Amino acid sequence: MIDTNKIEISKMSLDDFDEIKFKLVSEFDDFWNTETLENELKNENSYYIVAKLSNEIVGFAGIKIVLDEADIMNIVTKKICRNFGIGSVLLKNIIDYSKNNGITKLTLEVNEKNFSAIHLYEKYDFKKIAERQKYYNGTDTAIIMQKCFN
Repeated sequence: MIDTNKIEISKMSLDDFDEIKFKLVSEFDDFWNTETLENELKNENSYYIVAKLSNEIVGFAGIKIVLDEADIMNIVTKKICRNFGIGSVLLKNIIDYSKNNGITKLTLEVNEKNFSAIHLYEKYDFKKIAERQKYYNGTDTAIIMQKCFN
């Protein structure tokens, strides 16, 4: 069990990237290669955060900002730390950052089979707005979800 109150959130640094780059595929996910993540970190329109527990990175999340809108690029939790609320902490921080920085809507895509992620986004009032057929691996549908701020 993980006490989410002990999770520290901070902006992801290149030092944080160096810490996870060799563990990205084995301990997190293989959705991106390290070069893609590093390029995202260096992009002035991207904002990435890390979740640390006892100084160990247990998750990260990022958005790409275009004018007053942002796309959630990823929310990733270390495989052995999943289903303990870390994704929720990361998402809440992304939402708060967005609200505080003039972003009017957040958009994301999620695999139709990723029920836990869909449930998480619905919990934070993201609504399904579209689908992309055969988006993941040429087979799975992507559900496009969005949250608008007043």
